Amino acid sequence: MSCYCSHRHSSHLAYLTCIRAYKSLGVYPHLGDLSEVGDDDLPGEEGKQVVVGVCAMAKKSQSKPMKEILTRLEEFEYIKMVVFPEEVILKKPVEEWPVCDCLISFHSKGFPLDKAIQYANLHNPFIINNLHMQYDIQVNTTLSWQGYFVGAKGTKDRRKVYAILEKEGIEIPRYAVLDRDSPDPNHHELVESEDHVEVNGVVFNKPFVEKPVSAEDHNIYIYYPTSAGGGSQRLFRKIGSRSSVYSPESRVRKTGSFIYEDFMPTDGTDVKVYTVGPDYAHAEARKSPALDGKVERDSEGKEIRYPVILSNDEKLISRKVCLAFKQTVCGFDLLRASGKSFVCDVNGFSFVKNSNKYYDDCAKILGNMILRELAPTLHIPWSVPFQLDDPPIVPTTFGKMMELRCVVAVIRHGDRTPKQKMKVEVRHPKFFEIFEKYNGYKDGHVKLKRPKQLQEILDIARSLLNEIQHRAADPEIEEKQGKLEQLKSVLEMYGHFSGINRKVQMKYQPKGRPRGSSSDDGKDAPKEPSLVLILKWGGELTPAGRIQAEELGRIFRCMYPGGQGRHLSGEYAGTQGLGLLRLHSTFRHDLKIYASDEGRVQMTAAAFAKGLLALEGELTPILVQMVKSANTNGLLDNDCESSKYQNVAKARLHELMQQDREFTPEDRKKINPCNAISINLAVDFVKNPVKCCEHMQDLIQKLMNIVRIKKDDPKTKDAILYHGETWELMGRRWGKIEKDFATKNKMFDISKIPDIYDCIKYDLQHNQHTLQFEQAEELYIYAKYLADIVIPQEYGLTKEEKLTIGQGICTPLLKKIRADLQRNIEESGDETVNRLNPRYSHGVSSPGRHVRTRLYFTSESHVHSLLTVLRYGGLLDVSYEQLTL
Repeated sequence: MSCYCSHRHSSHLAYLTCIRAYKSLGVYPHLGDLSEVGDDDLPGEEGKQVVVGVCAMAKKSQSKPMKEILTRLEEFEYIKMVVFPEEVILKKPVEEWPVCDCLISFHSKGFPLDKAIQYANLHNPFIINNLHMQYDIQVNTTLSWQGYFVGAKGTKDRRKVYAILEKEGIEIPRYAVLDRDSPDPNHHELVESEDHVEVNGVVFNKPFVEKPVSAEDHNIYIYYPTSAGGGSQRLFRKIGSRSSVYSPESRVRKTGSFIYEDFMPTDGTDVKVYTVGPDYAHAEARKSPALDGKVERDSEGKEIRYPVILSNDEKLISRKVCLAFKQTVCGFDLLRASGKSFVCDVNGFSFVKNSNKYYDDCAKILGNMILRELAPTLHIPWSVPFQLDDPPIVPTTFGKMMELRCVVAVIRHGDRTPKQKMKVEVRHPKFFEIFEKYNGYKDGHVKLKRPKQLQEILDIARSLLNEIQHRAADPEIEEKQGKLEQLKSVLEMYGHFSGINRKVQMKYQPKGRPRGSSSDDGKDAPKEPSLVLILKWGGELTPAGRIQAEELGRIFRCMYPGGQGRHLSGEYAGTQGLGLLRLHSTFRHDLKIYASDEGRVQMTAAAFAKGLLALEGELTPILVQMVKSANTNGLLDNDCESSKYQNVAKARLHELMQQDREFTPEDRKKINPCNAISINLAVDFVKNPVKCCEHMQDLIQKLMNIVRIKKDDPKTKDAILYHGETWELMGRRWGKIEKDFATKNKMFDISKIPDIYDCIKYDLQHNQHTLQFEQAEELYIYAKYLADIVIPQEYGLTKEEKLTIGQGICTPLLKKIRADLQRNIEESGDETVNRLNPRYSHGVSSPGRHVRTRLYFTSESHVHSLLTVLRYGGLLDVSYEQLTL
């Protein structure tokens, strides 16, 4: 200890000697160009000061953040800074390096860490950042995505960092290591399936992350499930304004060693935390480059970041990271997902960029820390300054204007292809093989929607049609030729299987398929087991639907501050990003997007988010990161009882619409007891429901004739219909509707009216230029007015029926919306995840503003039910007439 003290006393004299020596060599400390400084200007030897040495590569020691902090440290009366020149660090032996009392030294590319350790062993200075631990956290250039910071001053071997974090009890994403360099085969077992991988026995469902073990390799991939469109997001070092690209490739890499880990849904933002000692942490958030690959930059070309407030749990994590890695000045990457915080990387020595408040705090903390440690030893008359705790954050007032606190929206999916279904009874052994392969006998049915499964069904259809062509098929198979051709055509659409747009169900029939009342085989004739194959397709979001959703997202910005009104051009002010974009980009916007599991609904939500937040690129990464499934918590589940009441209402409506006469006043009251304006207008147009349906059936038959002509005409048979549909498929689509609409007993099945309306609206929008059906608009008008009666009244005719059915369908959603609104009133004081830190937020005029947005994307049934409950449920203190104004 005495030797240690004598060294401390001699260091200041050594410092003065070094300055004079380096002055003669033309090498100068941080104080500036000492070639113009005379010996008389140097501090007197009688002055007692702590010499703080900065030993790092010039790119780091001369950086703007370092200069800002060193300048502030020099303002301490008893601290003197010396920056080691890079030439001295690289070329001179450690014995010739400047001597200091305190050493700030950190690794970056090209830095001789081993020499720094030799120097520390030689002079025993007070070390700010432990040097030996830096072998585990080698420092490279920063690049961020969702939380997995590509090249983010990453560890030389990421496994070491994970091991330290686990040892300290710090939560990290679930992971497994595939070590292809290990001689032990148990360390590199990889089984890849379509939507998951199994690494050494650990299963990771897509989306998952694949990170190279070596942090020198910055190519991190995120793999997406087929239900979201498949493919992968490929992240890399920033190149200009790009940091990632989307790729259709869904297979994992087959060479190299990787860490596989669960993808953490962070709602498209990353948080980077900077510690200065265990009791101080500064946090910044930014848009995740994995979202669309575009790096947001300011006018100076720097990546845009905004300081945010850490929760108490996150402050404890910061303390643990700082102490575990023995790095006083340390940066690490935080993932906020599902209400918890995870650490995914530790970066070592890192400073915040462009924050004067942080520079002040950092220099004050470091200066006090250094003097607290060394002042007593060097007999420097310094006392610890009294510091108050952080002041409480006081809510900001906004004058007399009402403050927007919460936005809740329930949104139906966009334009979709018509939903279609085809049934066929099959007995061929190949279908039974598939049925058994996917455990169909266990439940009596099987659903096939994965690309591999659909490909197997397509291969069977092709094989059987080939047998028919070569007259090698069974007579029963030949009977099914038309259905098999339709099966093949539908599965071949688009040239690939992507997203949730087609599925096959097979149901086991132990005695064959029941034929209802007309059975040619006799009631008691024994039948062989069979499978009913049900093919469902369509109902997916169209390209037009994506554009609609994206445009609606842009327009929706007008709901937020600064977005009201229109520009002279007619555009909504919100489309310019005056309100919402600023709010969201400065991380004062708590946004959650929920969607039911239908593919069209999920893609609508992703496209809406793309327009709302001005994102770029493919929808798949946006869907995976921004959209949460509402079905996992029953949010969009239907009550079984509501279906029973709905069937009763449909039966009564069906009876009322089968009367071959003009509607009487009594009929009108029965059909429209709530006196809805739109239904009254529709009843006025329809007059006689049977005659109206007959005319519509006649128009459908005319349309089908045109389709048959176009299909056979050499000039038009190869015409391209919308979204890859063929004349054959269009003919089958309308043929099924025509057959199902008119029943055998000369009545009309009004439950098919919504399907007719869907189909003619779709063809009028997308295929009329090719179809050229002169009466298409007439058919649309008839279908529209009939649908205006049938669709809303299927959810109940009377007010009581509507409320009973509506409550059964949307009660879970209503409870969630009520909780969303109530939470703004009863908000807890420690809820800071989406709050800016006002002490650091320069350039943000209202850092206290905080808006919660909840968007629910669903199907038409929930929209009808929600409107019903709002109109008739007594939730609002306004009349129905006021609501419809």
